[in-house]
Amino acid sequence: MSDPIIRYSETDSKARYVATVEGVAGEGELTISKVSPTLIIADHTAVPDSMRGMGIARALVLRLLEDARGKGQRIVPLCPFVRGYAMRHRDDTADVIQW
Repeated sequence: MSDPIIRYSETDSKARYVATVEGVAGEGELTISKVSPTLIIADHTAVPDSMRGMGIARALVLRLLEDARGKGQRIVPLCPFVRGYAMRHRDDTADVIQW
């Protein structure tokens, strides 16, 4: 399997990460709402059955964390997947996760 290609798009109040894998149908997504320049809410993560077990959701979360760090943002993890990841990796996410 090749690594996922993750694209980012945004509007004034929302943003979306989309992951695709060459040769695999479908796309995974992680959506966020922008509360302020320094606070975002992770709303939703979804991966189609065709991509299950490939680590796509994890890759999306890692990209979100990397981008938030780079922008000096805090993340409120309302999405169950992002919340679960943050809870399992508290030491690695404490600088960006806002509980």
